[in-house]
Amino acid sequence: MNTSEPDPPTLVLVPCFSGAAWSPDQQRPFAPLPVRAPRLPDDLDDLERYADALAAEVADLGRYVLVGDSFGAAVAPALAVRQPPGLTGLVLSGGFASDPLTTVVSRAGSHLARWMPGALYRQVTLRVHARLLRSPYDGAPGAEVRWSLRASRRLFVEATGWSSYTARVRAARRADLRDRLGRVRVPTLVLTPSYDHLVGEAATAVLARGIPGARLVVLGYTGHLFRFTHPRRYAAAVCTFLDRAGVVSVRAAVP
Repeated sequence: MNTSEPDPPTLVLVPCFSGAAWSPDQQRPFAPLPVRAPRLPDDLDDLERYADALAAEVADLGRYVLVGDSFGAAVAPALAVRQPPGLTGLVLSGGFASDPLTTVVSRAGSHLARWMPGALYRQVTLRVHARLLRSPYDGAPGAEVRWSLRASRRLFVEATGWSSYTARVRAARRADLRDRLGRVRVPTLVLTPSYDHLVGEAATAVLARGIPGARLVVLGYTGHLFRFTHPRRYAAAVCTFLDRAGVVSVRAAVP
């Protein structure tokens, strides 16, 4: 993609539940826009404390866009509702404003995880979590990056300790931004996959309806892990929105 703007805002890529920073392959499609990709702090069990940490991360930036994915798309609006100086745009993918766990399996799994450290966490909790994340499109021919249950589990094994996992579960289940979404005052994209078993349409609708002027875009033939499986399509959707919203002048290289 090309940008004619001499000093464009920095895209701050807020990670998913794993806490792992966005990989270089996921950052690359946003070039030449400036990008910052922090990881989530460990062991915090309150969404506002994650927002505090994110605020510290962007404190030196004059202009920035928060791009939050999954759990990061709950952390990002938690900061955005504070109307911080410098925030010029908001992108939320697979996000939520209140407890996203609506199925018996996901709620039971989140409860049992508290009592399953060590090998039980790695062999049981993370296998269940990987199944909740999967979609029919993760390993399909249309995926830019083939993704598997093993890849999801490996991501968490490498990036997410049991204490951080259970703390983030508590933060997600206690979260409730619904009454404050109207305070967001920047152009907002709610980007959603066409299949999401973990965070469903109801959660997406709350964000899209609650944030003034939010634009809802569904990325067809993708699942909850579309940042991982379709990084170029994901980036193209984000940059097309930012361009049309007048946040930054860009031309996406991927249609």
